[in-house]
Amino acid sequence: MDDNYEPDVPRVAPEELKKAIDTGETCIILDVRTSGEHARGKIAGSMNIPVDSVSCDVEKVVPDKQIKVYVYCLSGSRSAHAVDVMIQLGYTNVFDVQYGLLGWRAKYYPVE
Repeated sequence: MDDNYEPDVPRVAPEELKKAIDTGETCIILDVRTSGEHARGKIAGSMNIPVDSVSCDVEKVVPDKQIKVYVYCLSGSRSAHAVDVMIQLGYTNVFDVQYGLLGWRAKYYPVE
């Protein structure tokens, strides 16, 4: 497989995730970076499943395949692959956050 392959998945801008958080939308925020990256700084309330574990672990952590899930990584590459995997597993309301944590930080949104 080409390492530069970007799956065509539903994407949202960081602003859309921020609005969902601010309005209390029922959703899950999934960080697919490594646990070490997650520990160094994350979007508040996010759960962590490293991208290599998504296919094995996401159904245990997110059993509701209709709930809205926002997926992010550092730049948007790993999250696109994770969203692709989740769609293949039957998730119907899953979105890749464009530009990942870099895009989030560029908007000066909070990181914990």
